[in-house]
Amino acid sequence: MGEASQKMLRKARGSVTEWTATEVRRRLEAGERFPVVDVREKLEWNDGHLPEAVHVPRGFLELQIEEAVPERDQPILLYCAGGVRSLLAAETLKQMGYTQPISMAGGYTAWKNAGLPTVLPRMLGDDQRKRYSRHLLVPEVGESGQLKLLDAKVLLLGAGGLGAPAALYLAAAGVGTIGLVDPDVVEASNLQRQIIHSTARVGQLKVESARQTIEALNPDVRVITHNEWLDRSNVARII
Repeated sequence: MGEASQKMLRKARGSVTEWTATEVRRRLEAGERFPVVDVREKLEWNDGHLPEAVHVPRGFLELQIEEAVPERDQPILLYCAGGVRSLLAAETLKQMGYTQPISMAGGYTAWKNAGLPTVLPRMLGDDQRKRYSRHLLVPEVGESGQLKLLDAKVLLLGAGGLGAPAALYLAAAGVGTIGLVDPDVVEASNLQRQIIHSTARVGQLKVESARQTIEALNPDVRVITHNEWLDRSNVARII
């Protein structure tokens, strides 16, 4: 570490509060609530992180912290691998107007070595990364947003002129569970607008036709079919 870096670190240590890993754990167990921000890189985060932590890499801190932690007048715990990057990140937050940034001394290494609980993040598989690659490029979606889509449930009333394209786009986007409510069958006159159906499926239940198309489009999606009208006798059960 160069002289300039050492000077920055000494300055940060002189102005930033540090908590040990065991103190952080004690405070959390005592019911204290404060944001926990992991400032490590993505590969480090993927190896495990503190429970309830949010990931804001140090390189994107100035750009992303206000969205992750909008409230500036509260304690904010930051940690990295060993406690250096989090100290510098806390110093940056003070310059941005955050009044109580705290760095965890020893970082994730100290937390893990103390035998404290960690979480392995849920991640997309390789095939999913390819399928949703355009979503992953959008900062407002990214991997966490795509995982939320995969956990989402949407109920569509009707698999016809509006339900057909809606179901296709929801499935393509990776909405994980799609319910379809429609008691009708596919007719030839449907095919010029109900794009989820095909000529080979004329006479078939619309919900079954739609299910086959969706499952062929995206195997991540679970389709629940309801071959009935929605009314007050079944609305609670179906929803």
